[in-house]
Amino acid sequence: MNNNAEFSTPVRTIIADDHPLVLLAIENLMLGYPDMQIVGRAADAAELFKEVDRIPCDLVLMDLYMPGGINGDGLEAIRQFKVRYPTVALVVLTMETEAAELRKVIALGVDGLVSKRDRIELIHVAVITALARECYLGPAVRALIADATVAQLFDFVRQMLSRRELEVFTQYASGFGVTEIAARLGRSVKTISAQKCAAMRKLGLHSDAELFRFAVEHGVISEDCVQKRR
Repeated sequence: MNNNAEFSTPVRTIIADDHPLVLLAIENLMLGYPDMQIVGRAADAAELFKEVDRIPCDLVLMDLYMPGGINGDGLEAIRQFKVRYPTVALVVLTMETEAAELRKVIALGVDGLVSKRDRIELIHVAVITALARECYLGPAVRALIADATVAQLFDFVRQMLSRRELEVFTQYASGFGVTEIAARLGRSVKTISAQKCAAMRKLGLHSDAELFRFAVEHGVISEDCVQKRR
């Protein structure tokens, strides 16, 4: 398969979704590109497998969760698809918002994963990328996974620090000095300084520069907070 956006022959495509309007929207989108040819349609996983067995195709666009089929399990359908049709590019569309589930889909080796919340035009971007045998993740999918990763990192910080140490660490990373924090929290400067040092020691940080970078990377403060401090 040519890795460029233009192909010498149309890309034979099968689309699968249990919602007729979604199926129609995807079909209309794909038919708007001269390099795409819809050769089959399916409303559930079982029908999709029959279609792929019935007619050769280069690409499948499928919804993650469709009724019927393989125990109603979208992950199992993908797993079996990849085993049975390893040469067919597979792009998955979904409304799933749980990062853990999205990671499972990616781990199964799909060639593209796009949220139905993304602009529909991005499906074609996913298709072109998938046909080049590179995995495409839509913006909403990437954002959900990134947010979940930051949340997990922040949970680590909360587990490592006491409530008061986290409070001091957060305010210091936000740009407040030790004296300011002491006044804000009604504690002595000595206590605030000790809690800041304890937090840094527990997190393996050796300088304020490391503290600020760590705070952003672990979701303690946002990048905007750093920019305002500057």
